[in-house]
Amino acid sequence: MAESRSPPVAKKVEHVMQMFGDVRVDNYYWLRDDSRCNPDMLSYLREENEYTDTVMSGTKQFENQLFAELRGRIKEDDISAPLRKGPYYYYKKNLQGKEYVQHCRRLITDNKAEPSVYDTMPTGPDSPPEHIILDENVKAQEHGYYRIGTFKVSPDHKLVAYAEDTKGDEIYTVHVIDSEALTPLGQPLKGVTCYLQWAGNDALVYVTMDEILRPDKVWLHKLGTEQSSDVCLYHEKDDMFSLDLHASESHKYIFVASESKTTRFVFSLDVSKPEDGLRVLTPRVDGIDSSVSHRGNHFFIQRRSTEFYNSELVSCSVDDPFKTTVLIPHRESVKIQEIQLFRDHLAVFEREQGLQKITVYRLPAEEQPLNGLQAGRSVSFVDPVYKVNSTESEFSSSVLRFCYSSLKTPPSVYDYDMDSGTSVIKKIDTVLGGFDASNYVTERKWVSAADGTQIPISIVYNKKLAKLDGSDPCLLYGYGSYENSVDPYFKTSRLSLLDRGFVYVIAHVRGGGEMGRQWYENGKLLKKKNTFTDFIACAESLIELKYCSKEKLCVEGRSAGGLLMGAVLNMRPDLFKVVVAGVPFVDALTTILDPTIPLTTSEWEEWGDPRKEEYYFYMKSYSPVDNVTAQNYPNVLVTAGLNDPRVMYSEPAKFVAKLREMKTDNNLLLFKCDLGAGHFSKSGRFEKLQEDAFTFTFMMKVLDMIPVSV
Repeated sequence: MAESRSPPVAKKVEHVMQMFGDVRVDNYYWLRDDSRCNPDMLSYLREENEYTDTVMSGTKQFENQLFAELRGRIKEDDISAPLRKGPYYYYKKNLQGKEYVQHCRRLITDNKAEPSVYDTMPTGPDSPPEHIILDENVKAQEHGYYRIGTFKVSPDHKLVAYAEDTKGDEIYTVHVIDSEALTPLGQPLKGVTCYLQWAGNDALVYVTMDEILRPDKVWLHKLGTEQSSDVCLYHEKDDMFSLDLHASESHKYIFVASESKTTRFVFSLDVSKPEDGLRVLTPRVDGIDSSVSHRGNHFFIQRRSTEFYNSELVSCSVDDPFKTTVLIPHRESVKIQEIQLFRDHLAVFEREQGLQKITVYRLPAEEQPLNGLQAGRSVSFVDPVYKVNSTESEFSSSVLRFCYSSLKTPPSVYDYDMDSGTSVIKKIDTVLGGFDASNYVTERKWVSAADGTQIPISIVYNKKLAKLDGSDPCLLYGYGSYENSVDPYFKTSRLSLLDRGFVYVIAHVRGGGEMGRQWYENGKLLKKKNTFTDFIACAESLIELKYCSKEKLCVEGRSAGGLLMGAVLNMRPDLFKVVVAGVPFVDALTTILDPTIPLTTSEWEEWGDPRKEEYYFYMKSYSPVDNVTAQNYPNVLVTAGLNDPRVMYSEPAKFVAKLREMKTDNNLLLFKCDLGAGHFSKSGRFEKLQEDAFTFTFMMKVLDMIPVSV
């Protein structure tokens, strides 16, 4: 049998760390090599990969069939919902058998007519021809990894600037091309982030990073000049802060924000006068977080503070940004997530009771005073739990475009007429292979945490297959950090689990943002363990409610969700059958103590600064690598990417090495490290499905669900 091969054993090199009279010994510290070329380290990673391949060789045929099944659901030749911008429709196009997209546009013949929710892009023989601006498939041929981080058309539509990453390390090169002739304009901008905006038609604003990959400088680049002569508009020297960049929907301003985990302040750049540089719009005040939009004579400021933790919305005159009028006051139960401005309307994306909502307000004429808002109109949604995303819309229209999906509804693009309240579906992602949404049931349940807090969970299953008597296999997913919300979204590959009788559940644990700002505050710093105990409570509740049993319970988390997996693995190894930890942040204490590691310093506001004794011992009490003990562990799959700038490959590698040394069971422990990818794994759309096929095969192998004939 394949399993009879002995797992790799990493060599031990004692590395002693001391702090506050506490001694930690890390025998696998040597696995960290920032140059990523230490032969011993690479040899160990290859051994682990070979061991994984050997163990999984007996189910390779099933894995290949599963991949074909996943791929078979995708409509390979497809286009995105065309977006009307100026004189063109812009869209992305997928081709049969191709991994990447083409960026295309078509001229609008009757561009004088007001945009309408009923607009459709003509594609017949007499309509304007399709123009391919950029074919990622051609560009990707030269690289093992390829990702376009930004694709921006100039205001006059004559040029396109795009940022490409060819390694997965999230360091980009920006190219500017003529959108018709497709010829390059000037030399590319090298070593930059994907934060990029046009400042008029002949200048770009972009952001670069320091040596710990913190976005710290914002630059103005005039087309046709050397990158070396670009003007630095602002340098953020405080390493707790990072820069962000976005353009106002009106295209009149670019906003440069400097943000930590708790504080955010904003500068504005007048696009008509970029040479004037940045102007302070919201001051730097500790604990106050502001985001800015623009329309007519007013800036709209979304502002959060300790007191107004779910944010308020205020406006101010462009000439006097410090005199504000409250438009939407702070509400304890409703969090303002973001706003989108139009010439005559305001769309507010909010959260209440764990669900997203959109409220639309009509605004007075642009030059009129703005003393408050009239009653708003809510957009209605059909599923009990769902996900809704804002997307780019045309500022001068009354059409709000948004993307909607649920655990059983494929991603759907809607155009919503903000005057009449009419929604028109522009595109619903095609799911091949006989998919029928009515076969699936989605539910929202509430689970009591250890301290009595009610934790929402989102559930989906195939009503024809799930027995709901405790015998079903179940996959429980969690994240719970950075105020990120894991809303109940659709994933095509997940159908292969549901159609084999799996129940799929998302635990919306504290540390995420699903229930508002306080939900996040109560799952970070010295309350971080709430994230882990909430997840355990959700798992126990699923067993109690007969959605599954311990013998059938699989759990999964990625990145900070991988930290969650590592923590619950150590705390309750008896509760789970399978644990999948993707690019997991598992060496939390050692990493956060090292300010030379990318992204570390700004993380102190999330986890705490372990150079302070209280935080040191609290983090040590849950940091997965520091809490591996001699006990029985469930079946575990750990993944990593060698070029990952967000979670160093060495964290999962050390975790696996230590688990191999300490665990007292014979369950599977597999480590799969991609030697050519970063945090977001493979770059091609089909390559990503191969990873799903592998993970699902691992789970089903452990659960003994793979047919004997395969």
